[in-house]
Amino acid sequence: MLVRFTKMHGLGNDFVVIDAISQRVRVNADQVRRLSDRHCGIGFDQLLLVEPPTRPDMDFRYRIFNADGSEVEHCGNGARCFARFVRDKRLIMRDRISVETARGKAVLQIRPDLQVEVDMGAPELEPSAIPFQATAQAPVYSLEVDNQLVELGAVSMGNPHGVLVVDSADLAPVAELGPKLESHALFPNRANIGFMEVISPREIRLRVFERGAGETQACGTGACAAVVSGRLRGLLDETVQVHLPGGDLEISWAGEGAPVIMTGPAATVFEGQIYL
Repeated sequence: MLVRFTKMHGLGNDFVVIDAISQRVRVNADQVRRLSDRHCGIGFDQLLLVEPPTRPDMDFRYRIFNADGSEVEHCGNGARCFARFVRDKRLIMRDRISVETARGKAVLQIRPDLQVEVDMGAPELEPSAIPFQATAQAPVYSLEVDNQLVELGAVSMGNPHGVLVVDSADLAPVAELGPKLESHALFPNRANIGFMEVISPREIRLRVFERGAGETQACGTGACAAVVSGRLRGLLDETVQVHLPGGDLEISWAGEGAPVIMTGPAATVFEGQIYL
């Protein structure tokens, strides 16, 4: 089956986007793994599928697959690419787009400067909803890794995140500690792990080890989770500039019960066709 695709990125977090509305497409975990291979396939952090909605109040259904073939609930950088894709391909003519995700509804707004604003919804902080194994909700939890205690915040942005505060993002042990925390027993569904350096109450640096993908150039839900965690610890203001290896995002969160608003760019790299 020959399938058309578009390669896109949001701050270097790269995606293959496939229109499953105007062409008939089904993908399985094996196919995703083959396509994600950067030597023998196209190469990407995640595959995004644009599908017809199953609900009458939605414009599209948005599905996300990690490079390892696992399907996940949400991806902020992917959401921005999704918005630009459906608008650029004239699958919709409006700049405000409602999409159905595994987590629920997401609202995407393309601004005149082509930055995309995403209402990421309210974060989940209750441990059972993240999911994270703890007896009660807290801003910081302690867990053991290699006989050492690590302190982190636990947040769900539709997908689970652990957030550590570090002195230097450059020197953070992302490659060593990231995989151990990603699959830690206290995160039963695994987790994305963020390493956050606080520059000021309005500015942070962040690196993220993503579940099923490893360290990426940028993680939109990771940036949201980091700001939420920083706010809960009393470290950050309501609106924060997040510097990721691939570029910058603006994240705003008014507090518990309020949605997290993420604003940032999305870009098309190339288009092609491939046999599935």
